Amino acid sequence: MKVISNLKLLLKITQEYGNAHFTLSFSAIFSLLFLLYSYNFNTQAVRPIVLVFFVVYLLTTLYVWLISKSIKRDLANHGNIHIRTRILGYPLILTVLVGNIFASSFGFSLVTKNKTPEYTFATYAFLTQLFIIGVSGFNLFKPYVIDSFLLVMGAFVLLAIIFAVMIILVSKYVTQASAPKWMLPIGLILLLPVLTGNLFSLLLGYGLIKKARQKDASSIEKWQKMWSKILRNSMAVFGMFFIIFMFSLSVISPWTFDYDFATQNNYSAILQTPTLEYPLGTDDFGRDLFSRIVFGAQISLIVGFFSTIIPAIIGGTLGAITGYYGKKTDNIIMRLLDILYAIPGILLAIAIIAAFGANTVNLIIALSVGSIPTYARTMRATVMQISNYEFVESARALGASDSTIIFKHIVPNSLAPMIVKATLTIGGAVISTSSLSFLGLGVEPHIPEWGNILKIGSTYLETHSYLAIFPGLCIMLLVLSFNFFGDGLRDAFDPKTN
Repeated sequence: MKVISNLKLLLKITQEYGNAHFTLSFSAIFSLLFLLYSYNFNTQAVRPIVLVFFVVYLLTTLYVWLISKSIKRDLANHGNIHIRTRILGYPLILTVLVGNIFASSFGFSLVTKNKTPEYTFATYAFLTQLFIIGVSGFNLFKPYVIDSFLLVMGAFVLLAIIFAVMIILVSKYVTQASAPKWMLPIGLILLLPVLTGNLFSLLLGYGLIKKARQKDASSIEKWQKMWSKILRNSMAVFGMFFIIFMFSLSVISPWTFDYDFATQNNYSAILQTPTLEYPLGTDDFGRDLFSRIVFGAQISLIVGFFSTIIPAIIGGTLGAITGYYGKKTDNIIMRLLDILYAIPGILLAIAIIAAFGANTVNLIIALSVGSIPTYARTMRATVMQISNYEFVESARALGASDSTIIFKHIVPNSLAPMIVKATLTIGGAVISTSSLSFLGLGVEPHIPEWGNILKIGSTYLETHSYLAIFPGLCIMLLVLSFNFFGDGLRDAFDPKTN
């Protein structure tokens, strides 16, 4: 019985075993989806390309199942994963060529014992870059490409090679607590790819700089502990990957996608089904749905981000003031915010847009105003608790001003719940943006935005369902990604798990 309980504990704490089951589940789901889509019931014909994807994903699923059995056997016999089992991860890395991010990331995780956060960041920076290259590469099938396309794609290939080299270097030289001094300039260089939206490169560079300097061991330990908790949550990691992938795609789209395909009418290509030239088909004006969804991600992310950060700053400031001073100040500010909180957020947004007009700026303002009370309440509750701590009393005894105590000592220690709340609610902002645009009260109808695209697609559900399915999937995946990543942050910042 003791041996069985020890094995169960090993299986539970072994990250590779959990990743194997996670990969197994999603590969099986995608295999089933490819199988269902491999047959066209309208024309009663088989789609050969989709059938090939089904076979590849099915074989991958079986292969991962065998690896999970091998991991379990190794843990039962030796208490750790044998090198022969780790070697089995290398073929899985190649599944990135068919878009299986789950299997390829599991392959990278399996092949090394040294899984520092920096190794994971390097892995996902590389995978993000490959996905950007793959998605942007579909533009080669169009009649023409934007002038900067070839130059930018060459730069992306070079970045992918750099990230691949970094995976090897980090796995060999970076430990949980330190990195070689010569990695400091490399870390500084890795901050630059953030200009392409690849935030994994930013995290990798920052982590290398922090560990190469080796000046603050406690800070390195906190960094290590926080990210280790987040990265053990597979759903949070893939949520983070999809968010950064969509963000990076939005940043680089003006350099690799031609905006004309998303906005210019092409009456010779009306309602085309998905092809290599039009990967997701065309709408009722002949506009490329693929390009429209890519450019639409910019609007969703911009509105979602700013309609979250603005109320977080305003509400956080008000909450910090009321939480610190209390009594009359608290009573006046919170009662006014209660009045605002009593109005349904979506109704308030509709009223503001109806009064000032439908455009992106007004949409951000409309969504921001209704969210201020919730952030104020979150900050107020945290500040009221922290205000009684000894370090606050010490700062007050030393003669620090109220503003210094609030914004230098209390607020920095109150940011964790605000960050988690912002991450969890940004998904709601994306839904609200698309919902208002769907109703004609959000972004201008001619601008490619997911709600606008979905509105057009809803009229063709019976004949050309892909017009609604693809933007709907993008909205759903982005919202779920923010929710999963927010859950991971909440677990990481929860003091009960420390």
